[in-house]
Amino acid sequence: MDTPTTAPVTDWTTDYDIFDPQYVDDPYGIWAEMRSRCPIAHTERWGGSWLPVTYQHVTAMARNIEDFPSGNGVGVVPPLQPTEEERAEIEARRAAGQQPLLANGVPPISADPPLHSWTRRLILPAMSPKKVEEYEVMTRELCRRLVDGFVHTGRADAAADYAQQIPVRVIAHLLGVPPEESDTFTGWVRDVLEFAYDEERRRHGVVAIANYLTAQIEDRKVHPGDDLLTELVHAEVDGEPVEQSVVLGMAALLLIAGIDTTWSAIGSSLWHLATHPDDRRRLVAEPELMPTAIEELLRAYSPVTMARVLDHDVEYAGCPMHAGDRILMSFPAANRDPEVFEHPDEVILDRQHNRHVAFGAGIHRCAGSNLARMELRVAIEEWLARIPEFEIEDPEGVTWAGGQVRGPRTVPVVFG
Repeated sequence: MDTPTTAPVTDWTTDYDIFDPQYVDDPYGIWAEMRSRCPIAHTERWGGSWLPVTYQHVTAMARNIEDFPSGNGVGVVPPLQPTEEERAEIEARRAAGQQPLLANGVPPISADPPLHSWTRRLILPAMSPKKVEEYEVMTRELCRRLVDGFVHTGRADAAADYAQQIPVRVIAHLLGVPPEESDTFTGWVRDVLEFAYDEERRRHGVVAIANYLTAQIEDRKVHPGDDLLTELVHAEVDGEPVEQSVVLGMAALLLIAGIDTTWSAIGSSLWHLATHPDDRRRLVAEPELMPTAIEELLRAYSPVTMARVLDHDVEYAGCPMHAGDRILMSFPAANRDPEVFEHPDEVILDRQHNRHVAFGAGIHRCAGSNLARMELRVAIEEWLARIPEFEIEDPEGVTWAGGQVRGPRTVPVVFG
């Protein structure tokens, strides 16, 4: 992972850096240190933030939308400030009676009620178990085609050649956009999440996604299709059409949140199976373990940290938090809390008591959890069906990305 040049961390409880290579590569020991010394850490880096790392604190804050709202932003770094050109465009749109692009963020995740409530209701039918069963057919066919492309070579990058190719094409299918453009989507999403510390790259990703989806929305107005984007464009709430900036935000959320998060979970799981042969062989021999194994892999390698930005002063657990402060809700750290999970740093494929929060907690819990679970399950099933024995080719060749979403970017493996 390319990383920003910053001063070394001196104390993880008072000076943490979520982009530091040590934190990205192996955060587990850092979270353990934080829990033992100060379960809600603080830093002045990247605009300043607080980092709760216990299950109790993370879930309590996630559910408390009055003190820890989502409406002020969910990014782990401060939002981009508009350029002069962008300010002029914003003013022009307002003068024409139009809202600026992404004026409402990316609801429902970046919104509080009532906007959160009705935007979530618009998305949920497309993420229902019944709809996900329909998507599973194309997902399984996709996974098989991907494996066909490298199975004869004896080696592959389980992240770049496989994990990162699946969610982007599934989301493209949902939105009704050309799957051949998925490599472009991948670059934009990485700009927004993985390289969030680089303002130029982040701006490029945000603008590119907004412009592309705006064009798709305009097209659906006159050429409706059988896809989720068409449904959102032509939806009505209380008899009124949905504001285009809201449709754009929801579509952008599906593109951003539905891609990197899921490919990170798939990549992490394949990395685990490549480095833990006993787990891999057990899963091959006992396929009935797959449901609990998927939940355990989600717990152990949860990819997402969500942020909240305070709109008023709050004292929480003795911490004096102020309006404008950013709270980084580390669901991955919560899922490694020894107070809740026995042997939290072990992957136990048949773990029976698993109240993980990989998909968040409270009203902002991930609306696409059914879809993500299906993609992860199918990706692992299809890989193991064709490649039951594989291992890391070169441990030095494995790279991880972090920040808002943690997951492997390269996982070179070899197989017979």
